[in-house]
Amino acid sequence: NPSWYTAYTPYQAEIAQGRLEALLNFQTVVSNLTGLPLANASLLDESTAAAEAMHMFFSNRSKDQKKSNANKFFVSDLVLPQTIAVLMTKADGLDIDIVVGDFNSMELDATFFGVLLQYPGKNGVVVDYTEIIKKYKELSLQVALACDPLALVKLKSPADLGADCAVGTTQKFGIPMGYGGPHAAFFTCKEDYKRDIPGRIIGVSQDMYGKRALRMALQT
Repeated sequence: NPSWYTAYTPYQAEIAQGRLEALLNFQTVVSNLTGLPLANASLLDESTAAAEAMHMFFSNRSKDQKKSNANKFFVSDLVLPQTIAVLMTKADGLDIDIVVGDFNSMELDATFFGVLLQYPGKNGVVVDYTEIIKKYKELSLQVALACDPLALVKLKSPADLGADCAVGTTQKFGIPMGYGGPHAAFFTCKEDYKRDIPGRIIGVSQDMYGKRALRMALQT
């Protein structure tokens, strides 16, 4: 009975193959656009997806970063204000220090563990972050890009730029209200994070008769 379930709950494979297929298609499109191999199917909006990326990076700090208690997260001033607001709230509970500034002039050091950039920026500017991300990588920083999926049809992909994770909202693609969130977010990352990626991942499996079947492959 569809009145008893929402976009969040129909993961019982026997009643939801159609819904699961839609979610698998969603993951595949996101993966293709961002160039990153691992995509999930159930985050709320761009702001909370960015906060989840920060939390994931914090959990995945290197041994040296954990030892020195690297707890600063750099956020470009081109990031949307509502995203920064949600990041601040999330960071407060994790004892993360958010530093907002101009990525061109901000000097980062070993006290930082991650970075969030907006692509295109809140003012519409498109920046090729390839060189700046290389510099971040020399400092062992993890990099997330908040992206516009429609722009990614034309722009260099986050993977090509060197990012570890890409987040954003699919409202630009007309994904409707109620499809997992206010306007369902996307979240995609490198394989290294497969045990830490938030949300649910739909995968292809097979049923007891050996036929193709979809299921929730991972929930974290």
